[in-house]
Amino acid sequence: MTDTLVEALSLDAITKRFGELTANDAVSLSLNQGEAIALLGENGAGKTTLMNILFGQYTADSGTVRVFGEKLPPGNSRAALNAGVGMVHQHFTLADNLTVQENITLGTQSLLSYSSNSAGAKAHIIALSNKYQLAVSPNARVGTLTVGERQRVEILKALYRNVRILILDEPTAVLTPQETDDLFATLRHAISDGLAIIFISHKLHEVMTIADRVVVLRHGKIAGKVEIKNTSKEALAKMMMGTEASPPEVANSTPGAALLELRKTSTLDIGNKPGLRDVSLTLREGQIIGLAGVSGNGQAAIADLIGGSMYPVSGQILLSGTPIQGWTPHNAVKSGIARIPEDRHKTGTIADFNLTENAILEHYKSSNFSTCGWLNWRKSRTFASAIVKKYDVRCPGIDTPIRLLSGGNMQKLILGRVLEGQPRVILANQPVRGLDIGAVNYVHNQLLNARNRGAAILIISEDLDEIMALSDVIHVISSGRLSPAFDRGQMTPTQLGLWMAGSGFDGEVSNAS
Repeated sequence: MTDTLVEALSLDAITKRFGELTANDAVSLSLNQGEAIALLGENGAGKTTLMNILFGQYTADSGTVRVFGEKLPPGNSRAALNAGVGMVHQHFTLADNLTVQENITLGTQSLLSYSSNSAGAKAHIIALSNKYQLAVSPNARVGTLTVGERQRVEILKALYRNVRILILDEPTAVLTPQETDDLFATLRHAISDGLAIIFISHKLHEVMTIADRVVVLRHGKIAGKVEIKNTSKEALAKMMMGTEASPPEVANSTPGAALLELRKTSTLDIGNKPGLRDVSLTLREGQIIGLAGVSGNGQAAIADLIGGSMYPVSGQILLSGTPIQGWTPHNAVKSGIARIPEDRHKTGTIADFNLTENAILEHYKSSNFSTCGWLNWRKSRTFASAIVKKYDVRCPGIDTPIRLLSGGNMQKLILGRVLEGQPRVILANQPVRGLDIGAVNYVHNQLLNARNRGAAILIISEDLDEIMALSDVIHVISSGRLSPAFDRGQMTPTQLGLWMAGSGFDGEVSNAS
């Protein structure tokens, strides 16, 4: 932090209502130049609404926003950008077909301009890259970059625009442990240069590492403010939830018969994303398999094979030991395979359908909800109401369009839809991405309960903490290749991180326990 405190940001008594719901209730916080604060809160606590007000995407019902003492006009995104507010989103906003330089400079020059200073822009990008140790070539096509390199581009894009306040939304969600360390080194350098940072994350150990102070929201109100040196992960979790956070206890499993197998399966490359390379994987009754890897290394192909939306170009898929033909999503559902999809917006829900319609989405033709082709809305609504209550889906009601829910509450509805069907095989692709610690513990408990009743579960996650906490057996995928099976506790996070980066496949990592 800088020696002399200069207030970079002031949010004063921000209140925002959506009908009867108060998303932000007189929220006030400040951020100093050269300081990092973490913004924590349960799903639906009001963090996203508050950031949207800061960016001018929402207009507060009352309250003011000041950046370096200047009041921002409400509902004006351009004013926020001009004042030096930038954001690195959890899901990157880059154009794969453009170069690094084109992505960084996009929108910084008027469309009416007849010329551009390409050489000057390139020199500036290289200077920023060197200064903040964000190694990436300005001429590289973004579509060819790794996930870690793409994040460097996002940060360079903000620095190129001379941001003075940078908001990072779940910035480590798709990074290896080594890439996370590199990111934090960059952030510390930027903070020492006077950048003010708001760090939004559900990973409390990272918050303890990078933040100077923490602001916690609960139900739209400030639940607490504390300096990092005066708190702990446990205290922050209790401040967020209002109660102690209790992670599940994971007992050893006794795996049963093989329910689903991929045997020497290979798939075609899709664009610049690798297909599978002779991958064999067995999902057994009463066992959780964890699949770790950096996004884009073949996880999607494995998920598509299991879910029925892809068939291998070579190799076999076996169900209870029997090779299957004509594999489709419909057949997969009928065979007792349920999925928690990676993208809850695109493939997990239909935005304009309400909660009831989304709750029965994959089983609306079953006898539970349909008779002679006619939907039984009474049973459907009863089912949706039960999910909302059991899985703590916070919403105005079951007739609410699901697009109005927070991402975490969408995820809880999908989880309920999956688990209440008592499936034999569960494909859980990023099952707790974007969830708060209380919701994470709940989801993990439900997956363990499903394992204990005999379900075979595959968890695909870029979060090593989740993989190592829940999995009975761990595989790592890199460039379409699958590692050997590692029993729980056999590998350290560093060793798994090296496998994720591809080193283990070349014999460079020992499997020491």
